[in-house]
Amino acid sequence: MFEGLGDRLEKIIHKAKGYGKITEDNIGEMLREVRLALLEADVNYKVVKEFTNNVKEKALGQEVKTSLKPGDVFVKIISDELVALLGGEAKPLNVKGNPAILMLVGLQGSGKTTTIGKLANFLRKKHAKKPLLVACDVYRPAAIDQLKTIGKELNIPVFEEGLNNPVETSQHAITYAKENNYDYVLIDTAGRLHIDDDLMDELNNIKETVHPEEILLVIDSMMGQDAINVITGFNDKVSLTGVILTKLDGDTRGGVALSVRHLTNVPIKFIGISEKMDGLDSFDPKRMADRILGMGDVVSLVEKASEVIDEKEALKTINKMQKGKYDLEDFLKQMKQIKKMGPLESLIKLIPGAKKMGLTNVQIDPKQLAHIEAIILSMTKEERANPNIIKASRKQRIAKGSSRDVNEVNRLLEQFETYKKMMKQMASGNFKLPF
Repeated sequence: MFEGLGDRLEKIIHKAKGYGKITEDNIGEMLREVRLALLEADVNYKVVKEFTNNVKEKALGQEVKTSLKPGDVFVKIISDELVALLGGEAKPLNVKGNPAILMLVGLQGSGKTTTIGKLANFLRKKHAKKPLLVACDVYRPAAIDQLKTIGKELNIPVFEEGLNNPVETSQHAITYAKENNYDYVLIDTAGRLHIDDDLMDELNNIKETVHPEEILLVIDSMMGQDAINVITGFNDKVSLTGVILTKLDGDTRGGVALSVRHLTNVPIKFIGISEKMDGLDSFDPKRMADRILGMGDVVSLVEKASEVIDEKEALKTINKMQKGKYDLEDFLKQMKQIKKMGPLESLIKLIPGAKKMGLTNVQIDPKQLAHIEAIILSMTKEERANPNIIKASRKQRIAKGSSRDVNEVNRLLEQFETYKKMMKQMASGNFKLPF
């Protein structure tokens, strides 16, 4: 997502930092490159024109303080304008209803039914409350079965009445949710291959019957600029409260995300970041702008960590690191926790400065992590607690038990000792980079 745009903008910014002062000539040169970068990322041309005009006006009107370099000022202006383009402030969901009713709409093929499962899972994790899925897509073959399968996978109940009228089904679902103390009701509505009157009439009837707090349009970001027409079409008919952009983890240039808010005034509330059921993330303009400009996203990294890492356990681990008692059992636990946070390549990209350190192109083979885990699991508890006792005969037994080579066992033990020393330094606050 946005990798091509991010790379181009970083090069332009690097060039800007070489200028002694901001002039109309060098700003014009930089903005020509910015314009091309945005257009290549499939950002709407009207948006590109307004964006570059705003940057130029602010850059030339900016009185550069002696403590600031012109390049730094340019970066700040680009960053601020990106944030404004993406919507300014994050728009949280309205979940004040009892129960809160969320209605998801969209065209066929946008990933609506999968996304409703992801959203229910997100809400349950975020707020520790009970969601109910409602099957109101009675036209697409197997849509109800698909939702039931997703519900079973997530252990979230699905309310369905077969091919009954969707308006009645949604009404009955609300009554059922109130009687059974559900906190959220998520209604999966029908989609079409295109916007038509029958579809909009049905969506409006559901809306007028259940009065949802949120009407969220699920749209495939790979549609490109056609997405703007779809968003406008739905918004004109049912008054959208937000957009969920799917497949932003795929081969997409991301331009629609930079155009949506400006052209439709409908906020992006969530983005799809993977095909897994935890692959939905709330959308924050500031954090997204930082990612585009290669500044990382510490908040997202901390949020992911807090979902899988127990605070008390983390404090115990830090204490063991400080005392030099950190062992392979602790290392194994950490590995399992990190795996739950998602692909390591994705996590690395959230670290500020990762691109400058050359970390964003690191390819981590999941098989290697599985091999490390197998080697540690082939050790006895005594060996994990005290790796120093692992001599030749033990190494051979461990290698055989994990179906790995003795050289791999040696490599793991050496790397663990280095890692252990580094963790002790970091936990004690004495860590210094070796360069």
